[in-house]
Amino acid sequence: MDSMAVERSAARSRPARDTAPRHRDTGLKQERAVRTRGQVLDAAAEAFATQGFPAVTVQDVAVLAGVTKGAVYFHYANKEALAQACAEEFYHRLGVIGQEVEEADLTPLRAVTELLERTARAFRDETMVQAGARLQIERSLIGAEMPMPYLGYTESLTVWLRQAQEAGQLPAGTSPEATARVLVSAFFGAQHISWVLNDRADIADRVQEILTAVVPMATRNAE
Repeated sequence: MDSMAVERSAARSRPARDTAPRHRDTGLKQERAVRTRGQVLDAAAEAFATQGFPAVTVQDVAVLAGVTKGAVYFHYANKEALAQACAEEFYHRLGVIGQEVEEADLTPLRAVTELLERTARAFRDETMVQAGARLQIERSLIGAEMPMPYLGYTESLTVWLRQAQEAGQLPAGTSPEATARVLVSAFFGAQHISWVLNDRADIADRVQEILTAVVPMATRNAE
């Protein structure tokens, strides 16, 4: 084989010299894009939680995120899209809390108390949860389709209360469905009042009051 043939064969067998760098560059760009998208969403949550949807601008979000306004628009079409994403993340977080409680393999009534207690801590400590709660209150001002509130949360409580009823742990005549609805109404109302009056500092105490009033056997079961 002559030298030219050897060179042609070697050239065919070698990968293009810039293929790997291009792949690395693409991966780095994707990582940066994911990181920036997360920064923008976290900043939007902070803005919505503290200022409310009507007062927030895309520029506010950009400043909080430490990015340009164009970077915000690259990931989210407008302020409404940011609100939708925050609300979806809020309900995703509630779902995660419910899943964690379910995986803890607790008794039904203990699961009810654990769900409300963990959710209360999330409302107190997590900006995204606070933002989602405020956005649900302001949903009529947003002008975009928002997730339907409360349904999944109510269903989780209903399932555990039905199990408690089947185990004879609820008073005769108790409706698991009605009790779940009352708990959800009381909880979300209490977290709002706690937010307005005390910046949610007393939300854990308010949850205990709800449980004691609505399902006292659940608090006894948790002791």
